[in-house]
Amino acid sequence: MADLDSDESAGGDPAVDDLPAPDDDAGLPPLALDIDGTLTTPSHAVDPRAFEVLPQWPAPVVLATGKAFPYPVALCHFMGIPERVVAENGGVLCVDGHVRFEGDPEQVRRAVAAFEERGGDLGWGPADTTNRWRETEVAARQTADEALLREIADEFDLGFLDTQYAYHLTSRGVSKGRALRDAAEVLGRDTAAFIAVGDSENDASMFEAVGESYAPANADDTAKRAADHVLDEGFMDGTLAALDRVLRRAGADAGTDGEQDD
Repeated sequence: MADLDSDESAGGDPAVDDLPAPDDDAGLPPLALDIDGTLTTPSHAVDPRAFEVLPQWPAPVVLATGKAFPYPVALCHFMGIPERVVAENGGVLCVDGHVRFEGDPEQVRRAVAAFEERGGDLGWGPADTTNRWRETEVAARQTADEALLREIADEFDLGFLDTQYAYHLTSRGVSKGRALRDAAEVLGRDTAAFIAVGDSENDASMFEAVGESYAPANADDTAKRAADHVLDEGFMDGTLAALDRVLRRAGADAGTDGEQDD
């Protein structure tokens, strides 16, 4: 487990203009990035700077989220980056045309029915766009009866996640980390080559899988304990600080290599 000591800020946004061309990764690592609390503002909107930085990152970028399958795919589309996503806390993988589902959605549906029969309410209203297109799990608003949800999860042998934004009932064994390993295989990359940024307990498995991990200042305690680095900055500011460190380190390594070549 990582130390909880916060690292000093790298300062400033990444030097986007200095990023190498997309066909030259310049030694930069692939990224695994959470969305909520990581690519967003404190008001939960996607930070516009993500649309500037991520399309220019020359190595693969995988968006790994608890959101339903269509959400990260749409975000990739509007960012203009390849559809490389881990959705529903690892229940769905979509990378370069490879799609796989994991878990037991029927068991989850039975659990939801039992929750509602006992007076529970997922809390999203009749439209429920949070779950309408969800394939493998279910999410409840944090105003839902947490104790009852946990009781139902145990009864139906399901996992329970509190991502700070919603409660999730998931099939046991499903995780972002496991799905990221599959994504790396599709991409022909070593999972340990990835750098991950995330802010919630559902990111801990991803942090264990990758070579280096960062938790922004707004992260929960589980994410901070699992991360290699805890940032002073929060939300997208934290993600940019992490990427800035990576860019600076790559630049320093390139300079060292150049000196050795002289």
